[in-house]
Amino acid sequence: MNEEMTVVVNGEERQIDGSSTALDLLHSLGLDSRTVVVEVNREIVRRPALENTQLRDGDQIELVHFVGGG
Repeated sequence: MNEEMTVVVNGEERQIDGSSTALDLLHSLGLDSRTVVVEVNREIVRRPALENTQLRDGDQIELVHFVGGG
C-alpha cells in the first residue's frame, strides 16, 4: 500500500492514496468523469488525460459539476 498524501479538493483537505490519479480521485468521490470538470493547480485537465494525471501532495483541485435541468 502506498503512503497517503494531502490534497485540497474544493477548499477541503483530503487524505488520498499516494499513487492516486485525477480519475482515481473522482472514482473515490463517486463522481462520473463525464459530468465533472477537473482543475488541478488552476489548469483544466481534459477528460482523456484524467487517468494519466498523477496527483501530488499539496495539489489544489477544483471539481465543477454539470447540472442538467429544464
